[in-house]
Formats: sequence, C-alpha cells, structure tokens
Amino acid sequence: MDKKDLLNTHDVAELLGINDKIVYTLVSEKGLPATKITGKWLFQRSLIEKWLESKTINYPKPDRLSTYSGLLVILGSNDILLNKTIDLFNQLNPGHAAVFGNLGSLGGLTALKQNLCHIACSHLIEENEREYNFDFALKKLGTMPATVNFCKREQGLIIQKKNPKNISGIMDLARKDICIVNRPSGTGTRLLFDKQLQKSGINTDLLNGYRNEIIRHIDVGIEILSGRIDAGPGIRAVSELLNLDFISFGWERFDFVIPKERFFDREVQLFLSLLHEDSFRKMADSIEGYNIDMCGKTLFPNNETAAQ
Repeated sequence: MDKKDLLNTHDVAELLGINDKIVYTLVSEKGLPATKITGKWLFQRSLIEKWLESKTINYPKPDRLSTYSGLLVILGSNDILLNKTIDLFNQLNPGHAAVFGNLGSLGGLTALKQNLCHIACSHLIEENEREYNFDFALKKLGTMPATVNFCKREQGLIIQKKNPKNISGIMDLARKDICIVNRPSGTGTRLLFDKQLQKSGINTDLLNGYRNEIIRHIDVGIEILSGRIDAGPGIRAVSELLNLDFISFGWERFDFVIPKERFFDREVQLFLSLLHEDSFRKMADSIEGYNIDMCGKTLFPNNETAAQ
C-alpha cells in the first residue's frame, strides 16, 4: 500500500472539511473505516472515498448505453425480415454487433424509456386505424421520438395448408370445431387481432384457445403446421416460409422508434444506412409479405396525432 493512501485524523478532517474531533464521532457512530495502530487512528483513502459514495443520496442513474462499445441493442416486436437484417448487418460490419430482444411492441417502447436499447421496433395500430406507433410512443416516452419506417407487412390469419376446416374469415374462429392460438398482450399483432374480433362482434370467451399465447410469429406457424392448431394471427411471411395458407387482414406499418438524442449515434446511423443498400433490398424483395417502398424514411405524425 502506498503511504500516500494512508491518512491520519487531521488528514481526514481536512479531506472532509470538518473538525478533528468529529472524525472520532464518525468512526464510532457512522462507521467511518479506520484502523487503530499503536494508539493512533489511520485511515485508508480509498476506503474513505467508498464510504463517502455509500452515503450519497439522490445518486444519478447511470446512462446504461452512453458509451458505444460496438454493440447495438434493438428491442420490441419480432420479425423475420428484421432477424435477417440483423444477421446481414453483423456480417457486413466486423467489429460491430447488433442484438435483438423479443419484448413485443409495448415492451420495446418501455425498454426505450428505461434506456435499455438504442432502437425499439413497433407496429401498434392507433385508434383511427390510419396511423401507427406515434401516439403510443408519445404517451410512453413523454416526448415525440424519431420514427423511421422499416417495412410494411401483411397481417392476417395463418391457417393449415389446403384449409381442411374451411375457414373463410374471422367469424369462423368462433366455431366449436376450431382451435386457435394467440399472441401476448402488448404485441401489435394481438392489438390488431382484438380489433378484428371486436369489429366482428365475437365474444373472445367463446374462442377455443384465445388465451393460449405464443411468443413469436414463427412459433404460431409451427403450431399450425403440426396440426395441433387450426389458425392463429400472424404475418404472411410465416405462412410462406412454412407453406401454410393465409387469410389477409391487410398491410401494417412496422417502424423503428429512436429517441432524438440517440438518432445520430454512430451505431444507430450505421444500422439505418444498411436499409438503403442493395444487399438489404434484394434480400427483402425475396421474402413474400413485405413492402419496403417506405423503408428508411423518417416519418412524422399527422396533425391529429401531434395535437394530442
């Protein structure tokens, strides 16, 4: 131990800006770290500093993602094209890595609020059924973030190949011979599915399997492919991948939500730049159920949303 790291009572008093006698009080009553040798108190500077830190109140929360270490964190809604895009990014950018966590759209926005990720991916349809994500992001984050479109996806019902149960639409899901699976609350697909059921006047208590929640789109498809389940909400890309049939609800917007203070961060811009590369666009065009005409474009809320 360096002698400079050892302090006597007077040194500690000067360091703390107090009277020498108060040092003894702090030792006996407040746990100030000290060692008594040959009748004299000695104090290790590093332990004094740790003791001071332990007594600090209103300690500032660490900025968990303040320093770029080559890692880009994306959390939120899962998607086949997104997974492939992350793989492509990691392949093309040695020394950098993008990782994804499947939390659902609302979970991604919550994680963004907690500063656990750089980008949240979301496809939450708003009440007007014309816009996506803006209102949810504003309410969750308290301020309007940057929003960049990733793709449009075709959503609907995934059903068994050749449709052996003759399912023609969402009304058939209420039949007693139909068994479905569902997506978890907080996912954009669940929100859309519930809206479709509400429009059709279907009592969810009558749906066999409504509360059987499946985490990922691909797992919904696998349940249907196995024959255990007749139908479930999901994206066309899964039905095409697994050679299943599909009944469309229409196209939805799938966006990247990014705090404005992080938008120009190196890792974020490096990832967004990939959306304009030929390698990405050729890959996206090869997968059924996606439209990338708006991909990479920064989006803004309409006047109705902005006024809320």
